[in-house]
Amino acid sequence: MTEKDTESADPSRDPYLDREKGKYESPVPSREYITQQLEAQARPLSRKDLAELFGLTDEDALEGLRRRLKAMERDGQLVRNRRNGYVVVDNQELVRGRIRSSPDGSGVVHPDRPGPNVYLAPREMHRLLNRDRVVVRLTGDDDDGRPTGELVEIIEHANQEIAGRYYEESGIGFVVPNNKRLHQDLIIPGADANGAANGELVTAEVVSQPSQRRQPIGRIIEVFGTRIAPGDEVAVAARTHGIPVEWPDEVLAEAAGFGDEVPESSKAGRKDLRQLPLVTIDGADARDFDDAVYCEPTASGWKLIVAIADVGAYVTPGSALDTEAAERGNSCYFPRNVVPMLPENLSNGLCSLNPGVDRLCMVCEMQIDREGQLKRSRFYEGLMKSAARLTYEDVDAIHNERDPSLLREHEPLLKHIGDLYAVFDALRIDRQKRGAIDFNTSESVIEFDHQGQVADVHPAERTNAHRLIEECMVKANVATARFLRRHRIPSLYRVHEPPAEQRLKNLREFLAQTGLTLGGGDEPTAQDFSALMETVKQRPDRHFIESIMLRSMMAAEYRPDNAGHFGLALDAYAHFTSPIRRYPDLIVHRGIKHVLSKQPIEAFEYTEDQLVTVGEHCSMTDRRAEEATREALMTLKCRFMASRIGEEFTGVISGVTSFGLFVELDGLYVDGLIHITNLEQDFFHFDAIGHRLVGERTGKEYRLTDRIRVRLAQVNVDDGKIDFDPIAHPLGPDGEPLGDSAGSRSKGNGKGRDKGKHRNKSGGKSRNGRRSESRNRRRRG
Repeated sequence: MTEKDTESADPSRDPYLDREKGKYESPVPSREYITQQLEAQARPLSRKDLAELFGLTDEDALEGLRRRLKAMERDGQLVRNRRNGYVVVDNQELVRGRIRSSPDGSGVVHPDRPGPNVYLAPREMHRLLNRDRVVVRLTGDDDDGRPTGELVEIIEHANQEIAGRYYEESGIGFVVPNNKRLHQDLIIPGADANGAANGELVTAEVVSQPSQRRQPIGRIIEVFGTRIAPGDEVAVAARTHGIPVEWPDEVLAEAAGFGDEVPESSKAGRKDLRQLPLVTIDGADARDFDDAVYCEPTASGWKLIVAIADVGAYVTPGSALDTEAAERGNSCYFPRNVVPMLPENLSNGLCSLNPGVDRLCMVCEMQIDREGQLKRSRFYEGLMKSAARLTYEDVDAIHNERDPSLLREHEPLLKHIGDLYAVFDALRIDRQKRGAIDFNTSESVIEFDHQGQVADVHPAERTNAHRLIEECMVKANVATARFLRRHRIPSLYRVHEPPAEQRLKNLREFLAQTGLTLGGGDEPTAQDFSALMETVKQRPDRHFIESIMLRSMMAAEYRPDNAGHFGLALDAYAHFTSPIRRYPDLIVHRGIKHVLSKQPIEAFEYTEDQLVTVGEHCSMTDRRAEEATREALMTLKCRFMASRIGEEFTGVISGVTSFGLFVELDGLYVDGLIHITNLEQDFFHFDAIGHRLVGERTGKEYRLTDRIRVRLAQVNVDDGKIDFDPIAHPLGPDGEPLGDSAGSRSKGNGKGRDKGKHRNKSGGKSRNGRRSESRNRRRRG
């Protein structure tokens, strides 16, 4: 490249030069400046071209540029063409993102930056597995109008270990993954089977990732046996979804080095709140306490203080602890167990706001008016001593004066708890005025006996004590987002986009069948959704309608671009309140600390592109934890139901698919499947918009949230699946059949030819709607 080609870029004009000088003895152009100059040139440049562009001649500077370009390649910011020219990703042609594969072998790329998903045909997926990070080139749209792409580069292989069931056929061993999104089986050479027998559950290490011509190859490192033993549910779920469980030695050593108490040197320079009666309020089984609250009335409303564990005082950027926490992304909570983001001596010890001990904290102090609106806020580093560890049940009993012993024990705190409920009433008013959506979701609690067996499954009770803490945390997160925006500090926001156009269309088509409408035209607000929920509040099919509305919502995610939070009806929202268990909160704390230290914005640790990558990763680990928890819960529920085969239950149709009905049992929140072949002798059409199956001959309809009586037919604990036979449908509120339900009675004994006809015309699915073992084996070839 010559001077005729372009003018030299002046490294001194790099807006992030100060940050680079703080990091490196011989600073090179920042990632942002390299990207900016490549975009300005509008053509690929080689490393030599870039060195000339920046006027770099020193050997150390040239080596620094080489490493930086290599790191930007590794992170997917740049790709090299066949002439070794660098090209910026995330442009009109190249998209960077994470794979979400389907059992049929196709996949979609979820872009790191806002944009539509990119469809990848099965031929593009040969080298990929679910959750791999890639760069793809856009190639056009398919017949359904979806953007399509072709693989350019694999940034990261996400699957290092795979849990599944081991099989042998014709002398060849392979593992069929438990995770149905892993569409390729793992080949196991004979010497690497490690004694696993045919049909046993195993964990296998991926030795060689898939290529264009062969499947992935692995070796077995753990054998669970033919069945999931009681107590192994968490381990299997974590392995299935790739959740790190073991701690590297250097991480444990670093955590142990902090000791058990806060040293006096760490307390200096902080605001002392130890005389303030801050309290933690959590579930009875909680072990890490990362938030404490205090409230007092003022002339215009209340002063609300939310104190959060100062994890950033211990977990510093670039440390072994930080690297591991970033990889985990969040803690994963299971019944009886937790896979924490931080080692236990930090998560349950030094960072936990345990009662009666000094703890470092980050404080959000807010002025709330009588309408529940946030008027002012400030942040500072504090030193606190929790006055009490309270449970939701304790607080609820104290507030309602139901337990004299609790009233006596916590007599000094009674006024403060009363003040918290007073500000909660105001915050709830503000929530209602905003129109924040409040779906009635149901959760179940698993109870164990002294032998560790599942003793009972029952609904979780959500009281005003839960809502009180939620509203305090929401308000602190709102104050945090305002603080970050006011100081223009780059950070991660919790973004919840409005429903997509197609989802809104489907919702409106469904509502039209029920005589309802959603206001707001093409761009309804959260208030429009809330107004609709208020309209249906007294309808018997309320749960039905709310569940369809919930399914129209987008998933929340972490992003550096603030697009607001639709569900909460907020224009800015950032997670500040749980740094022990969420890595994005730790990044937010670092941004606040950076402002409090009065350092220039340009010197902040994170670049915008790094935040894009970290946000995408944490959104993935958030979904991963949710999927693993749901799977472990289902295994435990199956274990609870296994001894009740043949019993009858009432429930509600919770899902309608082309292959059958999912039914949720009353009071247990246990889901199972009625396969379409177990319904009446009829051909059933699947109406995706109406969420129903309609009999062609009889006109019989099975709709979402219809009440139904079923018999438990089969339980597969290892696969987490339950099968029901229908007994009577529909049922009235009293559980008795409405009208003549004899036509829906079925003994589920299979009438051969007719049943096969239904199955084939309904999509050819196996009984549980997933691929069968024989299909897995055929797919291996």
